[in-house]
Amino acid sequence: MALEILLILVFGGITGIVLLLHMLGLSARATLPDGAAAAKAWADEFADDPALEVILCRDHHAALITTARGRGIVWPMGADTTARYLTGARIYPTKTGLRIDLPDFTAPHIDLRLEPDEARDWPDLMEKPA
Repeated sequence: MALEILLILVFGGITGIVLLLHMLGLSARATLPDGAAAAKAWADEFADDPALEVILCRDHHAALITTARGRGIVWPMGADTTARYLTGARIYPTKTGLRIDLPDFTAPHIDLRLEPDEARDWPDLMEKPA
């Protein structure tokens, strides 16, 4: 098979899969319906350090977590969620919320969309000792 035809088939196949997933609604950003869902998302990453307190943002796309080892955050990464501790994080305000720079090469920064009052209050909550 000619390389040109193979490239067209591969590109067309990948494009078709992406369009199908999007049309089926499987490309939507993950949401956290309540604190229990956020605690479960945290437990999926850190089962040995359960959430003691959960503060969910208003749009249900992020949550601050308090554990015995410190504070952390849960946020969507595509259709799934992920979580990280906030130890060593640098927090910067943005026009749409906050940017969190983590000392972690697997998730170097997080851009959170928050309401203006949440963006004002959350840095203090993140930096407060657990």
